[in-house]
Amino acid sequence: MTEEWRGWRAAAQDALYGDEGFYRSPVRSPEGPAGHFRTSVHASPLFARAVAGLLASTAAELGTGTVALVDVGAGRGELLTGVLAAAPEGLEVIPYGVEVAARPPGLDPRVRWCAEPPRGVRGLLFANEWLDNVPVEVAEVDGDGVARYVRVRTSDGAERLGPPVTGADAEWLERWWPLSAPGERAEIGRPRDLAWAGAVGSLEAGLAVAVDYAHVRGERPPFGTLTGFRGGREVRPVPDGSCDLTAHVALDACAAGAGPGGGGADGPADGARAAGDLRGAPGARPGHLRSGGLRTGPGGGGRGGGADRARRPGRLRVAAAPGGVIPGGAGAGGRRCGGGG
Repeated sequence: MTEEWRGWRAAAQDALYGDEGFYRSPVRSPEGPAGHFRTSVHASPLFARAVAGLLASTAAELGTGTVALVDVGAGRGELLTGVLAAAPEGLEVIPYGVEVAARPPGLDPRVRWCAEPPRGVRGLLFANEWLDNVPVEVAEVDGDGVARYVRVRTSDGAERLGPPVTGADAEWLERWWPLSAPGERAEIGRPRDLAWAGAVGSLEAGLAVAVDYAHVRGERPPFGTLTGFRGGREVRPVPDGSCDLTAHVALDACAAGAGPGGGGADGPADGARAAGDLRGAPGARPGHLRSGGLRTGPGGGGRGGGADRARRPGRLRVAAAPGGVIPGGAGAGGRRCGGGG
């Protein structure tokens, strides 16, 4: 890690996914993400059962008894393990765990471990609280009303304003998160739009579902949501590899980028269907499904030392899109996946 002032996207990329990053270093995070925070996956086995039901309905729509399950941001394989245990008898599941960290020991040998979503599979791609960890630039309006990139110092998280936001980032802000008053901030979600489009496009057929803490146009937080998690507590975001770095997702922008049929959190089509299939699966504590999103109330501390992300203000929303609608899939490299040993 260096002392230089950098944009938040580059700084967070190294802090989370570099060789010594939070998600890759077994020294910094030996227990994986669950040692620092918990998501719906860790809160209750009901979530895995609900995903297993969604997988079964996807297989039925495809007219097949063999279906792929692609878990993007698989952590230590907790969701895959739960879905495999809950899958209906007679349904053959081909599970893929997409994760930058090494394959965890003891994982079910059926799970194929990948660095990127596999291309050309048929089934359900499920991204639970993945997009909030896709690094993005942060913008802030200066005293003259100009939106500028925020620069951050790696060692301590100190910030200062950099050059004006221009080009595609400026266009994204104008469309999805307009800023005007001095001090207003935004996380520029364009990399997340591209990441989600690539994930959707990796499927040959089926359904892609994203579940994440999110907001939509007209409800954006005026000062952004960038924060950190470490050791069961929410902490100041410092991009030195010592903590998780996360910000809520402009999920309506991601859904629009997924092409025709992409369902937003409150929209019709696949987003609402996926939300309906997940009804009854808890958020962190306590949770219920409302308007196509898992809405969570204030919660206590997480179990096993993991901070409860439901304590963050905001809404856990659902977006979905039919797989295979984007030829080529933006940003999907499709590396070979390794099977269990």
